[in-house]
Amino acid sequence: MYHIGAIILAAGASTRMGQPKQLLKYQGTSLIRRITGIAIDVVHEPVVVVTGAYSDLISGELKDLPARVVKNPDWTTGLASSIHTGMTAFRTMAPQIGALFFLVCDQPFVSAHLLREMIHSREKSGKPIVACSYNDTLGTPVLISSMYFKELLQLRLQEGAKKLIQRHQHAVHPVSFPDGHVDIDTVQDYLALQSKNY
Repeated sequence: MYHIGAIILAAGASTRMGQPKQLLKYQGTSLIRRITGIAIDVVHEPVVVVTGAYSDLISGELKDLPARVVKNPDWTTGLASSIHTGMTAFRTMAPQIGALFFLVCDQPFVSAHLLREMIHSREKSGKPIVACSYNDTLGTPVLISSMYFKELLQLRLQEGAKKLIQRHQHAVHPVSFPDGHVDIDTVQDYLALQSKNY
């Protein structure tokens, strides 16, 4: 039985970027390959990468990594459908999984150390949800216990893990991640990252 798995949500079209941000390079590797490698390093297997707009490109980028790439055919309907797609993959791969990380590729400062700290915090606090704290909010990366999987499958349209966090604040253990506010959505964001203006 796998204890913890990871779902990487990478289905978006990067409309504000004008090109697939999943494939942008940071520290010598693409953002999607970087976060996938970190997830594999921490949870080993299974890791699921949910694609949409750039499915073939991302699949090619990750073809030599032990991650399962699944395409969300309904990616245009919003984030919830990608969460559903990733969780459906886990139903067949590892139905007894105890908890899942939900990750995105455009937070360049996520590290293996952070994810391990989140696992340790889950074990120490006994809380079923561990979420990162930055800019007076709680968000990704987030680690969610299987007791909430059914609720995750009930999310709709643009709803994501934040909806669950808000609904069950008493069940959430926060982990400080000051750089979590940095995400790469525009060309300006990417240029600032490259010039280390964050």
